[in-house]
This record gives sequence, structure tokens and C-alpha cells, in this order.
Amino acid sequence: MKNILDVIIVGAGPAGLSAAIYAKRAMLNFVVLEKFLPGGSIANTFELENYLGLGRVTGLEMADLMLKHANDLGIDVQTEEVREVSFTDEIKIIKTDKTVYKTKNVVIASGASPKKLGCLGEDRLLGRGVSNCATCDGFIYKNKSVLVVGGGDVAVEDAIYLSRIAKDVTLVHRRNELRAVKSLQERVFKMDNVKILWDSELKEIKGKDFVESADILNKKTNEKTNISVDGIFIAVGYNPNIEFLSKDLNQTENGWIITNDRCETNIKGVYAVGDIRDTFLRQVATAVSDGAIAITDLSKTV
Repeated sequence: MKNILDVIIVGAGPAGLSAAIYAKRAMLNFVVLEKFLPGGSIANTFELENYLGLGRVTGLEMADLMLKHANDLGIDVQTEEVREVSFTDEIKIIKTDKTVYKTKNVVIASGASPKKLGCLGEDRLLGRGVSNCATCDGFIYKNKSVLVVGGGDVAVEDAIYLSRIAKDVTLVHRRNELRAVKSLQERVFKMDNVKILWDSELKEIKGKDFVESADILNKKTNEKTNISVDGIFIAVGYNPNIEFLSKDLNQTENGWIITNDRCETNIKGVYAVGDIRDTFLRQVATAVSDGAIAITDLSKTV
């Protein structure tokens, strides 16, 4: 096993990279582990305009800026997937697909993954017309018909982004009003090629090898219609990435990790930051704040 570290940061999204920067400034002995690419879910977001000082930037631009900031400070992100943890002793054990680490503290910044609808055809046609990332796959549907499912910020952002590429966009929402912030609602309502189906649910995705159409149920009238579409983008929220974590951590019914105001969990030395935390608001600004708070708190005892 390697030497005992001061802290291991699991995840390299905004929360994890913020924690890394503060750990570097505190001169802690640490590593950052990320199973995919640094940047987290913002890399899949078309535009952000609410991070103070940056104005309107794409998600990829923001992810690149944050990673560059970390790299410029000499911080390297290790591409390793955490498979198992043990938090029962004072010294925590982190097992990855490559290494076994010992550490005094852990900052969990593993984020969240897109939820599934669970409708017929969703899994079978995933990657063949069904997508969870408009900015990743939207270019495929130039001058084609697409459908977006959801009513929150991400769904409306996806509809706005796709409206610039696709021939037409249908936004399917199960309620009679959107949950997205008002500024996004105003933008989407002004777009001529975006149609909203209220009080509706996607019941089945049809197609032999690729998406061809979708069955939509109106919950008020109980009327089912079939819409011809080339692509379907599902944006109905997220589930916390907690598969590798200890069951000893206090969590909500839905799996979000419960912390105090210093982002510390019920286990001393284990912190949760960013989207995985049980919190009122999940934004880049709050994730960055969480990372700073967690490291500032734990560094007092190192």
C-alpha cells in the first residue's frame, strides 16, 4: 500500500477540482481520482450564464478552464475508478481498479448520473437515437425531428440548444408548467420550432434498429399519439453516484448523502460535496463552494 495521504478526492467535477485547489494551497498530501474525464456533468451542458465573472460560456469551456486552473497549480487527476471503500477505522481505505490507498480523510465528489424513464425501448435504443446528452449528440440531428423529455433547467436548455440544429423540437413534460428558471422559459417560449406537449408522458420508444417514433400519453385526456422522431433526449433528473460507498453513510431515501454545514458526513473525516450531497441547490457555484468548505474544515485537523 502507498503512504497514508491527508485526503483523497473522489471525482473531478467542479466540486472535486475546487477541493483539489484548496488542498494544494493548504499543502496537503492528496490525490484526485476520476473514472471518466474531468469536468463532471458541466461538460455535457451547452451553455452556462450564471457563474459570476465568466458570463455566458459553454460547459466544455468552463470544464477546460477549471481543469487548466488545477493543472497550472501542478494538480494531476488520476484516471481510476473507485470500486470499494472502508470508512470503519480512523485510516480510510480506498480501493480502485488500479491501486489501494490509505488516507486520513475522504472528500466524495462523485456527482450524479442521468435518470432513466424506464419506458419500453429506452435501453434497447440507447445510443441509437436515445441520448442523455444533447451537446454530445445533437449535431447528428441537423434538420431532423427530435424530442426532449423533461421540464427542468437541463431539459429546457437541451430544447433551446437543439432548436438551433434540428428542424423541429418537441418538449414533453408531465406537468402543465415548466420547472426551469424563468429566463430559460422565456427563451424557449419564443422559439418557433419548439413545441411543448403539456401533461404528457413518453410511454414507448419505437424503431427497429434506430429510433423512428414515440408513443406519447396525455395524462388528462388519456389520449395516446404516435410522433415520428429521429432522436430522443431524456432529461428528467439525476441519481447520486453512490454504488461504491459504504452503507454506514447517512443518506436520504433517494441516496443523497447527508452532511452538516461543513460538508462532513456522519463519519468523521468523510466529506461529501457537490451534486452528491443532500442540498437545496445543485449548481456549479454551490459545488465550488462545497469543495472549498470541506478542505478548509478538514485541513484544521491534519
